[in-house]
Parts: sequence; C-alpha cells; structure tokens
Amino acid sequence: MNQEKLPLNIHDSSCAKCPRLSTGLSELKEKYPSYYCAPVPSFGPLGAEFLIVGLAPGLHGANASGRPFTGDYAGALLFETLHKYGFSNRKSSIARTDNLKLNNCRIVNAVKCWPPKNKPTLQEIINCGDFLKSEIILCKPKVILSLGKIAHDAVIRSFSFRLSDFKFQHSKVHKLGSNSTYLINSYHCSRYNTQTGRLTDVMFESVFNKIQDIMG
Repeated sequence: MNQEKLPLNIHDSSCAKCPRLSTGLSELKEKYPSYYCAPVPSFGPLGAEFLIVGLAPGLHGANASGRPFTGDYAGALLFETLHKYGFSNRKSSIARTDNLKLNNCRIVNAVKCWPPKNKPTLQEIINCGDFLKSEIILCKPKVILSLGKIAHDAVIRSFSFRLSDFKFQHSKVHKLGSNSTYLINSYHCSRYNTQTGRLTDVMFESVFNKIQDIMG
C-alpha cells in the first residue's frame, strides 16, 4: 500500500466533498431532527486486527444513530455473529448508548454518508477512499471483511491494486500482495440478502470460521 503524501485522516465530521450527499443529509436533518445526519465515524478499537468494511450508513440505521450498523436491520445478523465469535460483548446494536463494545474488531463504511436509495456514485466512493485508506494504514488489520462488492472494490482501490486481479466472490479469501493482510468477501447482510436466502446464517458463519482460522 502506497502511503506517500497521504494525510492520515480517518474522519471529517464536516466533510462536504460530495454535494449530492451533503444536500441530502441537510434535507434529512430537517425531516428527522433527532437523526445524526452527518458522516458516520468508524466504531471499535483503532488497533484491531479485524476490520469490517460495509457499504454506507442506512437511512434509519447508522444515519439515525451515528454508529455503523446500529439500529439497522443489517446489523442484526452482523452483531449476533460478532458476539458468537467473541468480537462483541452484546448480540445486538440498538443505540450509541447501549454500552456495546467491540473486541479486536473495528467497523467502517466505504462511504461515510447516507446515499439516496443506498446507491453511492463511483465518484462518491472514490471521494471517501482516502478515509478508508488511512483507516487501513493506521489499523494495520490482519483480516478485512468486505460486506458486498462495493466494499470489496473500495478496499482493493485503497491498496492501489487492479480490480480485475481481485474478483469479488462470497467467502473467497484474497492475499493482498506482499502485505500481511487478508481480504475475505461476504454478501452484504442486508434485509434483501437475508430474506431472499442469498445470505444465510450458515453462510455468514462459514465466513467467520475462515476469519477465525486466519487470525489464529
């Protein structure tokens, strides 16, 4: 990973690089005054060996609570599995005040602001890329879990690798060049994927079994 001339900034609460997202958050804040409606910071210890990269804050989940996957349907399977494998002290993530703590695990989104229809543009993903790259450099994770192809591609771009050399495939493990970091793919634990059976509890746990084996 090229670290030259990179300002190691993992979060900017006032970031306005993406006009569409900034405008959308401002409009949402008027509609939902109690919602966080700002770039959502990462969650978990910075030195964690296990880094989870999601897509973006959910409208009524992280965008409302201000914490990744918190108060969001997609967080149900994620935090239940994290707890089962010892990465979390609680089975569910309801609010920032619920005393949930992550163990040797950190969660970040490829895009820190809620995108309309949960579909960020390529430029918006790229705009957030330096935050993710800084996160990886500072965290130095042993294992990165990408939830979905957008997260996978964002990680690969962070390492300045060619996307064509690292194809997204559920449960696939990628060795990231000469770096001592492994990337493992999973379908996103979204409501659509879990309710349609594209991602089952057994499938998700099989990914975590591989993560556990790698981490030792």
